[in-house]
Amino acid sequence: MKEQFKKFLNEEQDPKAIEKITSKLNDLLMKNEEIGYIAVQKKPAITVFPDSIILTNKRIIICKPKNLGLSMDFTDYTWDDIASTFVKENILGSEFSFGTTTDLTISIDYIPKTQARKIYTYAKEQLDLLKNPVVAETPVVETAQLIEEEDDLEVEEVETEEVINYAEIMPATTPSYTETFEPIQPTQPSTGDRKLSELSKEELFDKLQNYKKLLDNGLIMQGEYDAFKKEILSYM
Repeated sequence: MKEQFKKFLNEEQDPKAIEKITSKLNDLLMKNEEIGYIAVQKKPAITVFPDSIILTNKRIIICKPKNLGLSMDFTDYTWDDIASTFVKENILGSEFSFGTTTDLTISIDYIPKTQARKIYTYAKEQLDLLKNPVVAETPVVETAQLIEEEDDLEVEEVETEEVINYAEIMPATTPSYTETFEPIQPTQPSTGDRKLSELSKEELFDKLQNYKKLLDNGLIMQGEYDAFKKEILSYM
């Protein structure tokens, strides 16, 4: 643990205060909680038992020694409880303070200016992460799969468009599938009261189209269709 916090000793932190704090933090840190910064109070006169402030990725911890340094009081505030942070630079050190959602204001004075700026910046970053959580990036495999699915969708759309365009260029006289077809006799196509020889080419073409639809729908045999087609073509 001591090795982990040596990085906080290069900005005027009191080594003895850091050592006492780190010896207590083993039992204070929660699962997945990481220390971001430790700032130690430094008053103009000799401070035997300075207050400290510890910032983690989950909360702010205020450490106040008591009983001649034999024990400490720890007060913590989660980032959800913190509404704002402030830094005021004075001639002798800086004052770091923060306000809570319950309108409390907590301050620690005589923090060295460099340390005060660091804890202020770290606090701002944590509050920003709380308001704007980082969205996990989509794995590369999933991204590739999404691209492939989009390509398949584009192919399906193109094929559908081609079918629609093909339907648009079909002759206007082609009857729809819902049209009622004339009954067909096995040997002689029914023409109503008119014979095939009396029909126009357009009417003969329509009748041939009707027979083709019947063939496609399985209502007549190929041989029957061929016979009807041959007879109709003889009058066209």
